Amino acid sequence: MSDQSSEASSRPDTSPEPGAVVEAASGAAPEPANEPAPEGPGHVKASAGGPARASTPVPPQSAGPDVPKMPAHLRAAPRADVRQRRSRQPPPGVLSRLRPPSPPAIGPKTLWSVFATALLSALLFGEGLGANLLIVAVPAALGAFFAARSAGRRPRPWTAVWAVGGLALLAIPVLREAGWPVFLAMVSALALGSLALHGSRSWLGVLLGSLGLFSSVAAGARWGWRGVRDRADGSAGRVRTVVRTAAVAVVLLVVFGALFASADAAFADLLGSLTPDVSVGDSPWRVLLFALGLLGALAAAYSAAAPVRWDGITVRPGEPRNRVEWALPLIVLDLLFAAFVGLQLVVLLGGYDKVLKETGLLPAEYARQGFWQLLWATLLTLLVIALALRWAPRGGPRDRILVRSVLGALCVLTLVVVASALRRMDLYVEAFGLTRLRISVAAVELWLGVVLVLILAAGVFGARLLPRAIAVSAAAGVLVFGLLSPDGLIAEQNVQRYRSDKTIDIDYLKGLSADAVPALNALPEPLRSCALENFQRDLALREAPWYSSSWGEIRAREILEEHPAQHRGTECHGFGREAGERGEGHEEEGSYDPY
Repeated sequence: MSDQSSEASSRPDTSPEPGAVVEAASGAAPEPANEPAPEGPGHVKASAGGPARASTPVPPQSAGPDVPKMPAHLRAAPRADVRQRRSRQPPPGVLSRLRPPSPPAIGPKTLWSVFATALLSALLFGEGLGANLLIVAVPAALGAFFAARSAGRRPRPWTAVWAVGGLALLAIPVLREAGWPVFLAMVSALALGSLALHGSRSWLGVLLGSLGLFSSVAAGARWGWRGVRDRADGSAGRVRTVVRTAAVAVVLLVVFGALFASADAAFADLLGSLTPDVSVGDSPWRVLLFALGLLGALAAAYSAAAPVRWDGITVRPGEPRNRVEWALPLIVLDLLFAAFVGLQLVVLLGGYDKVLKETGLLPAEYARQGFWQLLWATLLTLLVIALALRWAPRGGPRDRILVRSVLGALCVLTLVVVASALRRMDLYVEAFGLTRLRISVAAVELWLGVVLVLILAAGVFGARLLPRAIAVSAAAGVLVFGLLSPDGLIAEQNVQRYRSDKTIDIDYLKGLSADAVPALNALPEPLRSCALENFQRDLALREAPWYSSSWGEIRAREILEEHPAQHRGTECHGFGREAGERGEGHEEEGSYDPY
């Protein structure tokens, strides 16, 4: 003990290093000889009744020469930096939270489908729209199907509804030549295809899901590039084999196809009609179409394999109001609607002439005065219903009965407003004839009536299917609108008006599409030639292949080939807008209404 105390007194007093372990062993027994030394340098042990002293750690027997060790404060710094860097990382975006983990690598079937889509886009697009849209959509849909199956997704009934509806809408470019119903059909088909890939069901999910395909363009391109790169690294030999086989097949087709085409003129015509017309001059355009088809097909396949769950974005309902505060304004609105509807029922049931006599208005003026106001009233009513449902009382069964009664009455009264607006449009068309704008807004008003019926049904059977039902009704409306051939209906109605009151606006009818040719062909000469002269000239200048020609264009060509229009010159100048202004509702000078 004396030697140890003198040795301790002769040593300088050392304080423990940062991070050292301090053991307080007041009254503790001496350590056994075979107990392992404390871990870490600078271990400090306090003995009973004496000051703390530093004990030298015993290194392991197998250890080599002493290696300088990093102090504890320096060892803690990298950990702090890592934590700081992690804290600086931005939170994941909305798409990262809603999209599942990365899908499996792109499969060969998906790759071939994507490549076929891009190749067909480059070959078939460029001359117009027709069956080529449906042809290109088939391999793109197959690529999405293969990608979804490799990711473990299985089609559901609503997926089939969206997919079949989208393909059906692409039949409109095959049938109709008019650009505006074709554009509506293409946009609706794209929206339904996106819904088929994402499978949304809520209000916000259906709205965002119809546009969700665009969110997968960049991710799909990266996914496809990684898949091609990984497969090229491990299958270079197979790629060379496929390229050689394809090259030999192309050479054989070109050689023997040229021989057969030179041997038989009919076969040459058939081969020329089936082969896409590709020239060197439009190569940049073809490259752009190839890139667009490639990106679109990859986006569809990636969305099918890793869809964004747009239903995960929820909107919290508004704070419920008490019954009086919520119901009183709506009841007042119902009473106002009831008063207006009562007058409209009198008009619809036979008091129309009396109303015109009392107001002193012409039928066309009466119709024009109210249609647009009633259309806006219908739209605002739907907005009022949406806001009322957001802040509706939700206390119990009585509140549900109150909400259904008040809003149900408002929907029923609004349906009468829709009927009145359609009746006014009918009067307007009888006075001025049918135009594209008039038939479009009438179709929108009719669809709004369908939406009101769906809302009434949701109040009875539940609103779980209401968002998807409204989306289906919109797509069905676009499909029916295209199948009915709006340009053909416009031409037919104006021809019927000419037969009844001998007035027609040839200048307007000449601006329609080729879908109007069958109806205009029934006009007597010289009106027929004046109306069809422009169509005959335009069709002669456009030599479109079969895949970019619609049935409306083909039928117009057949009619004009059988009975060509004659050039009438100045004789057609008297059958323009001035002739149409002499009809009912145009008594005043300058009263022509282009609407």
